[in-house]
Amino acid sequence: MSEVVVPDAERRAVGKFLRRMLPILVLMLLVNQMDRTNVGFVQDELRADVGVSATAYGLGAGLFFIGYALFEVPSNMLLERFGARVWLTRIMITWGAVIVAMCFIHNVWMFYALRFLLGVAEAGFFPGVLLYFTQWLPDSSRGRASAIFLGGSATAYIVTGPITGALLELHGVGGFAGWRWMFALEGLLSIVVGFVAGFFLVSRIEDAKWLTREEKDALGAAVARDEEARSRAPKVSRLRLLLHKQVALLTAVFFAMALTGYAITFWLPSLVEEIGGLSSFEVGLLSAIPWICAVIAMYTVSHFTDGTPDRRPYLAVALVLSAIGTFLATLGSPWFGLAAITLAAVGGKCAATLYWPMAQSGLDLKIAAPGLAVVNSIGNLGGFVSPTLFGYLKDTTGSTNGGLYTLSAASLLAVLGVVFIRVGGSTRAPAETPAPADEKVGTGTGNPAVTPPRPPAA
Repeated sequence: MSEVVVPDAERRAVGKFLRRMLPILVLMLLVNQMDRTNVGFVQDELRADVGVSATAYGLGAGLFFIGYALFEVPSNMLLERFGARVWLTRIMITWGAVIVAMCFIHNVWMFYALRFLLGVAEAGFFPGVLLYFTQWLPDSSRGRASAIFLGGSATAYIVTGPITGALLELHGVGGFAGWRWMFALEGLLSIVVGFVAGFFLVSRIEDAKWLTREEKDALGAAVARDEEARSRAPKVSRLRLLLHKQVALLTAVFFAMALTGYAITFWLPSLVEEIGGLSSFEVGLLSAIPWICAVIAMYTVSHFTDGTPDRRPYLAVALVLSAIGTFLATLGSPWFGLAAITLAAVGGKCAATLYWPMAQSGLDLKIAAPGLAVVNSIGNLGGFVSPTLFGYLKDTTGSTNGGLYTLSAASLLAVLGVVFIRVGGSTRAPAETPAPADEKVGTGTGNPAVTPPRPPAA
């Protein structure tokens, strides 16, 4: 009899968590993505008012990812120490304060410093939420929660343009430039949402007043069983993982995908502005078009490829579409360029949809968690390289065509990498040798095995 009651209580507890916690977490992620990428809409304003050249803009946009990468693991460790309620809200309030500070930028070095600090402030939020899920949800329920949460990231790409464009229309109000209003108001929104989240989030199952004792016991037992299974996974050094062929291939492919994704994110508004005669709000609306098409395509592809044993052919096609789109963006009118970038965004989002399930199934379970952590942290450095490269090429050549050619080449090279990626986990892992504490990943650094499905990022 108890075997029937416990699963039922567990399901009720999971349902309550999804209804009570996920909405605020999705809102936090939406604001997070908006604050991370809003700088893409004020490139011209920063150049005119502050003297930020294209090279400086690209470097500043990319410095975010350096700060993020350096502090991601320490942030997760602190989340385990202080609890999600305190640490996730601290992260959000801090990055909101940095965004507000950006409205006072008056030179290039201040722009650099604040973009780096924004990365430091945001570090650990996304993986921290995934870690939070492992503390609350058993493995069997975490996929659904992750998918709903990650949907907030996809939505953010669509709403960022119109919201940011509307705020830029405040130019001249109170004697302030529109870009200063944009940073101030979006930063204040983050701070307010952060404080609100502090009242809703609950760090531990035992502290949830909306769960019955039976539900707490059932959910806690399920989570404890999964934690015990993860604790038996070996700790493998980052260096040894990087030398693992499968991890190296996955990292290279994801790096190429990140190059295209973040280049489009940070440079799309400036490409749209080349159409001419558009208001800031109209630029924001048009900038949303590629992401609307991409999200529709992403979920369509997901529907038709779920359960497919080998996603590599589909991933290769998506990468080729991305390469064609970025190449075609160098030809024709700005309107044609917008259509081409839309094709590139569709290819990039569909590639991400196909890539993550393949990456998860392609690694042996013994190294899946630390391997994916390495892939994510190093691959995301494409977010530093691509905007920096675009800015340099625009200043030296007067055009972004060189950057777009580079993205096309990177996507095609990624296709070659996809060919050699193994389908299905191997039975062998890198030799297990002790590693220094600061080189270990996985459960030893506060990153337990989390397997989010198809993150729609980069």
